[in-house]
Amino acid sequence: MQIKLVVLGKTDSKSIQELINDYSARLEHYIRFELDVIPEIKQSKSLSEALQKEGELILKKLLPSDELILLDERGKSYSSIEFADFLQKKMNSGLKQLVLVIGGPYGFSKSVYARAHGKISLSKMTLSHQMIRPFLIEQVYRAMTILRNEPYHHE
Repeated sequence: MQIKLVVLGKTDSKSIQELINDYSARLEHYIRFELDVIPEIKQSKSLSEALQKEGELILKKLLPSDELILLDERGKSYSSIEFADFLQKKMNSGLKQLVLVIGGPYGFSKSVYARAHGKISLSKMTLSHQMIRPFLIEQVYRAMTILRNEPYHHE
């Protein structure tokens, strides 16, 4: 299985980008991982038009066989061990690619919500769409170490 993380807009902070690079490199030892950055929509007449354009760009990144999971504050919350089990079930199911999407500050278009297979929340708090990136990649890395019984995670 491959995990693809689709994000909206470049990371502005050098520190955040360094964390993303670090955990992405660590992940390569466990699973195929791809980070796909969609350019931010700058010129829009309205928020709904911007969401629609972003949604079209997100949906273009998907193959018909992909399973799409959105990062959304109203999504299902997992402990790290539960998230590892979630990923293990996806791997065991024969899924070729799991696509995780971090949207922009205003969420997703209706068409993206309609295509999604589920939503995950890393916190009940609202987190910056920039900051959530290294948090999510670290949690995927943590899940892989849990599945291999490696000493990274302490419970």
